[in-house]
Amino acid sequence: MADAAVGKDKCGEQRLVSLPLSRIRVIMKSSPEVSSINQEALVLTAKATELFVRHLATSSYRHGSGRAKRALTYSDVASTAQEAETFQFLADILPKKILASKYLKMLKEKREEEEDQNEGPALK
Repeated sequence: MADAAVGKDKCGEQRLVSLPLSRIRVIMKSSPEVSSINQEALVLTAKATELFVRHLATSSYRHGSGRAKRALTYSDVASTAQEAETFQFLADILPKKILASKYLKMLKEKREEEEDQNEGPALK
């Protein structure tokens, strides 16, 4: 079981998980609440992560604009995170890309709006 979970064994059989377990262990140990990690829990976390990423990629591909090109783009994943209720928790992590000029324009407008709001009550 351990050889199958870590990767290909000496006979060349297929892996149970694709993600590197050592990296997942490091991520899990970064939490202060975690002191030790059971091997089964590590393998299950890796498999659950793979299934989640596959589901996100499949949903993004189905609903994205890259389907015509047979490609999955960042904007497809970001729009899925924004629009699908299942992936709403990823909206802050996967923001839609905007040009720097548009962002600066948005900041300028927001500052002007805040200045107008701050000056408004003082005049009354």
